[in-house]
Formats: sequence, structure tokens, C-alpha cells
Amino acid sequence: MADLLTGLEPEPTPHLPGADAPLADRLRPRTLADVVGQEHLTGPDGAIGRMVAAGRLSSMILWGPPGTGKTTIARLLAAAVDLRFVAISAVFSGVADLKKAFAEAREHARIGKRTLLFVDEIHRFNRAQQDGFLPFVEDGTVILVGATTENPSFELNAAVLSRAQVLILHRLGATALAKLLDRAEAAEGRPLPLTPPARDALLASADGDGRFLLNQAETLFSVAIDAPLDPAGLSSFLQRRVAVYDKDREGHYNLISALHKSIRGSDPQAALYYLARMLTAGEEPLYLLRRLTRAAVEDIGLADPQALVQCIAAKDTYDFLGSPEGELAIAQACLYLASAPKSNAAYMAQKKAWRSAKETGSLMPPANILNAPTKLMKQIGYGADYAYDHDTDDAFSGANYWPDELPPQTYYEPSGRGFEARLQERLAHWDALRRKRQTPLD
Repeated sequence: MADLLTGLEPEPTPHLPGADAPLADRLRPRTLADVVGQEHLTGPDGAIGRMVAAGRLSSMILWGPPGTGKTTIARLLAAAVDLRFVAISAVFSGVADLKKAFAEAREHARIGKRTLLFVDEIHRFNRAQQDGFLPFVEDGTVILVGATTENPSFELNAAVLSRAQVLILHRLGATALAKLLDRAEAAEGRPLPLTPPARDALLASADGDGRFLLNQAETLFSVAIDAPLDPAGLSSFLQRRVAVYDKDREGHYNLISALHKSIRGSDPQAALYYLARMLTAGEEPLYLLRRLTRAAVEDIGLADPQALVQCIAAKDTYDFLGSPEGELAIAQACLYLASAPKSNAAYMAQKKAWRSAKETGSLMPPANILNAPTKLMKQIGYGADYAYDHDTDDAFSGANYWPDELPPQTYYEPSGRGFEARLQERLAHWDALRRKRQTPLD
């Protein structure tokens, strides 16, 4: 029933989970000090710790993987500084829900009670909906705390980001996850039915997600297990967590960047690991082959011309065999590239040449190397005095091939690594002959 003086609905009492509530809910932290794995934010020197100590919050975006405590931190923040807590989900809420939340926040502000508005999956709101937050954040109607698993730089409006501090939550490490298991065992009053190696395997299987870990622990507690499970027994008993990977999200770009840079850095072991991460997560093999081919021409080039051949052969092999057999050809190409000598000389040469072409416009090549298919063109000098290289000593005339208005340029400079060491010798040979041919005799 609404308050007779204010007309406002009373705030709900804090949620206290019952004995039959899910384990993750029963173990939800009651204070910020209970939050594990995010001490860089919640500790005395962290951004959240400092704000709580000052008793004043600013709007923020909590960015981190699933199961790292974003919702819990938002709820505890409101309690720590005595703010009204309202939570909505961008998955289930629309414009009407936002308008209602803002109107109620404004009414509560009039009686001196400010509101922390927690928006889960905030990146799922479109640009116009995100802009709708701005006036209410600016005038202090709400303290906005958004939660997202996606990179805010890509998914949130610049206007929202300029009004909110982005705080990064880390995936939970082994120490933090072990604390959660300790709490679970204390709450249940018994240890998990696992051998020490199986316990380590359970921690690893969580992939940094505390909620997933507690759900797995609850499953183990819920059944009668005669003897502690070893890793093999645990694997057959529980479903392994599927790696977090969205092919159109930041995880995709992070892994493909790591793969490319591992190849460039000549670390075949790391390159194979990231390739495996993407393939086992369901990435399109042809996408990976395109990136490997790009690495072959961008980072290896003529230091090892076979790198490009390996990539094209891997593509043809995959087309022929498909998955999973054809994936071995992709792995072979990846290992070849990472092991090959590196040079970006061809890549840099292309960039220089393209820049030069744009800057110089439509300069005419020298007349002696122009084709002269008609009598008129011959009369005006096209092809005059052209030296046919095969008719000269060393099959090299040393003629000038640059436009009259553009002096000879140097775009390609071999690195001296791998096959480019031989190319370096060849270019030096031609340069020496050119100087000899172009030097007038005394």
C-alpha cells in the first residue's frame, strides 16, 4: 500500500534467501569486503572503495565477464551509501519501464532519497534508448550503474561514456574461485566429494565464472557419491563449461588479434593455442584461413615466399576435406607461419607505393617505354629508343623507367632475413649494373 503522505510505494525489504534457495544465492556477499577477485576495485585504494569511503557515488559502467560480481557489487554499493536500489534488465525492459523508473526516482528524490539505477546488459539498449539516460544522470535523478560483458567502447554511446566511469572487473582467478568453494563447503557443512586433482579440475572448468562454479558445486552436493571423484570421474559426471565466445563480439577480436600477433612474434606454441581456442569455440575455419593468409603477406612476405603457398594449400585442403580433418591443414599453416622468418618489407613497400601514386596523380611514363601501336604514336616519340633488355649484356639495359617529373624512388627494402637476404643481393646487383650503364664513359 502506498504511503499516505508521500503517495509512494514502500521500498521492498532486503532479499534474504531461504535455506532452499540456490547455493549461489545463499552465498551472495553481504558486504563489499565479501566480494572476491575484485579487490582492485573494492579495496581501500580501489575506485569503488574510495567512493564508498567518501559516501558519494558517481555513475559507472561495470565491464567484465559473466559471474564476476557485477550485479552483487551494484546492490552492495546502494546499501553502502544508503541509496534506493532499482534494477532493470535491458533484455526484458523497454522505454515504458525506463520512464517509470525515472519518474519514481524523481519522486523519491523530492523526499531526499536518491536512486541507484542498475541496468544489466546495458549494451543491449539501442543508441536512442541509451541517450534517454542522459538528462536523468546529468540532473542527479539517478546514479547509473550499468553492467556489460561487452567492450563499452564499441557498444555504448560516447555521451554515456563521458558521464560514467568505466570500471573493469577481472575474471576470477584460481585463488578467488577456491575461496568460493571454501564458502560453499562451510555453508553445506561438508567437503565436496572430490580428490585434490579433481578439485583443481573443477576450478579450471569454471573459466573464471564464480556463478557457474557454485552451480557445479551444488550439483555435486545434491547427489550421493560413495567415493571422492577423480578428474576423469568429475568430467563424466559434470558438463564442462562452453568457452565464452561470440563471433561478432570483442572476444572474437581479442583472440584473432592474439593469434596474429603470436604468429608475428614467432611463437608457434601460442599461435596454435589461440587457433585451437577459436576453432573449438566454433569460429569459421575460412575466416581463420583468411587471417593466416594476410599474416603470410603482411608479416612474412618475401622472407619466405612459401608461407603464402602454405596458406593457399591449406585453404584448398580444407575445401577438399572439411572439418575436422581439414583443420589439420590450418594448424600446419599456422605453425609454418609462426616458424618462418619475418619481414614486413613488402607490406611497407606497398603502403609507400600507394601513397606515392596518390600524391603524384597522372604522371606520364617516359616516352621510350610507351607502346606505339599506331603511326601517329610513333611519330610523336612513343617507344623511341626503347632498349630491349634481352638484347643487352646481362639482359639488363639500365634504362630509366620513371616519369620525367618523378625521380627514382625506393619503396621495397628487403630485410635481409630468410629469402630476402638473396633478394637483397639481387637488388644490389641490379643497382650496381644500373649505375654502370648510366655512367657516361670518359
